[in-house]
Amino acid sequence: MSAGLHAAIIMDGNGRWAQERGLPRIAGHRAGAEAVRRTVKGSPELGITSLTLYAFSSDNWRRPEAEVTALMELLARYLRSEAAELAESGVRLSIIGRRDRLPAKVLEAITRAEAKTAEGRRLHLRIAVDYSARDAILAAAVSARDIVSRETVSLGLAPDVDLLIRTGGEQRLSDFLLWECAYAELIFTPRMWPDFDAVDLRRAVEEFQRRERRFGGVPTDWIPRESNDTARWLR
Repeated sequence: MSAGLHAAIIMDGNGRWAQERGLPRIAGHRAGAEAVRRTVKGSPELGITSLTLYAFSSDNWRRPEAEVTALMELLARYLRSEAAELAESGVRLSIIGRRDRLPAKVLEAITRAEAKTAEGRRLHLRIAVDYSARDAILAAAVSARDIVSRETVSLGLAPDVDLLIRTGGEQRLSDFLLWECAYAELIFTPRMWPDFDAVDLRRAVEEFQRRERRFGGVPTDWIPRESNDTARWLR
């Protein structure tokens, strides 16, 4: 897959979106699945070749059992219903996070969907399920064994993120891609995830393109000038 933009999204606000409308929380998650479809469809047109979505954190097991069960059923249904269309659209699907705590029907759906979409080259879609960035970093460091460096740890993680979007108004990373977001451009929007659409995604990408990414360096139009034997940076 050619180099392109890696966007990551914390899909927040499903429950609040439903509650504001007097609906059960699961209705918000179902509406959120439609936002996933819109986002996946619109990403390649904006130069996004890698998209990572935060679907279920390791801390989300603390939610009411009925909601967790409904979320797992929704995930399995999404994987079963979307795999064929993803494959036809050139989308490769991968699930990141722990798998040992997932229900058997979810694991089966993951296996089938990943196999069916394995040849996708237009967009690599990663969905984070039972995911903790801190656990992922620890696992990557352990895998690196005796030679632990930035490079060896990075091998066990997702690619560096260029653009991180969080919907729903909150402004925190919530244990999502902490290593990979070291130099990501962060965009927080009050839009609830079920309302997020192609226009919102385009605006986020356009905002990203307006920003100057220096990765710890200085602006390209700054030049040094010696004065009194002291180097000063002047614009």
